[in-house]
Amino acid sequence: MIIKLNCDMGESFAAWQMGDDDAVMPHIDMANIACGFHAGGPAIMAQTIQLALQHQVEIGAHPAYPDLAGFGRRTLHFPPAELKAILHYQIGAMRALCNQAGADLSYVKPHGALYNDMQRDQELFELVCRVVAEQNQMYPEQPSLYLLTLATANNSIQQRIAEQTQVTLCFEAFADRRYEADGTLRSRQYSDAVLTDRNAILAQARAFANGEPIIASDGSQLQLVPQTLCVHGDNAESIATVVAIRQALNGV
Repeated sequence: MIIKLNCDMGESFAAWQMGDDDAVMPHIDMANIACGFHAGGPAIMAQTIQLALQHQVEIGAHPAYPDLAGFGRRTLHFPPAELKAILHYQIGAMRALCNQAGADLSYVKPHGALYNDMQRDQELFELVCRVVAEQNQMYPEQPSLYLLTLATANNSIQQRIAEQTQVTLCFEAFADRRYEADGTLRSRQYSDAVLTDRNAILAQARAFANGEPIIASDGSQLQLVPQTLCVHGDNAESIATVVAIRQALNGV
């Protein structure tokens, strides 16, 4: 399988530095760029778009709940119409900056709590799909956006909603996260939720790429079929791991 690497990018804010985008960008295929509501901002968005263009990396909008203080990791509740407006605002801003730079916006990947919430809430997943569909309808002359979502043991509900809204899905997995038997991510409240050993991370990445099962938290085998792997590059060790994953997927 050809699996792309995606990474959350452009997540600095004002004087606060998050991640090393310059070091990570050459090794990934897809950049999920923060849209200013959990991190980032207009100037950082524009800079990250230029960096992605330089390395021929696909550009995705990474919208979130409006939660700068909580880095978008807290669930917030809004009436559907207000949440749709919040998402259109962020995606529209990213699209405008892409247009200004002569770049294409390729996809949408919700961030943090919004991403996790839409996995559990069918109505929220449908709302996000409808926003993506409306964006495609508003800009028919531009490439259609697709939606990045979690690959689980059974994605039939998400696939049905996507078909109804005429949105293409791209399923992702995580090289450095432990999974439950149903394919959901193990909660970070557990100490083993994040894989820290590089060999274990590489083994899981290779299993995904080779179409092989991974071992879930209960010891059972779990078969997932992702099209992209999410990687993180917020410190020197994680950047080295991204490079190692890239080399492993390339057969180096």
